[in-house]
Amino acid sequence: MNKILLIGRMTREPEIKRIEEIDKVKCNFTIAVNRKVKNSEGIFEADFIPVVVWGKIAESVAKYMKKGSLISVIGRLQVRSYNDKDNNKKYVSEVVGEEVQFLERKKESIS
Repeated sequence: MNKILLIGRMTREPEIKRIEEIDKVKCNFTIAVNRKVKNSEGIFEADFIPVVVWGKIAESVAKYMKKGSLISVIGRLQVRSYNDKDNNKKYVSEVVGEEVQFLERKKESIS
């Protein structure tokens, strides 16, 4: 079984992209998830986890979430590889989000 549940804050603005070849929309973002342990200064350490979502979920994340938003993601871990420009093999680990829940509303700026 490959199932992951994460709750964390978005570390940057979500990046949405349309993949023309397959006519799909994808959104990439990273969330900071606190660990249970604190460091020597008493501050929780965090893991920064890359997430990718597709389709309607991707559109909703891009529209309603922003840097700092609290979000939950249920999905699966995916490890893939590719060759970089120097033909070195690189590995990428990311969570493919299948369910997303917005735990805070996007705060609108007041003009």
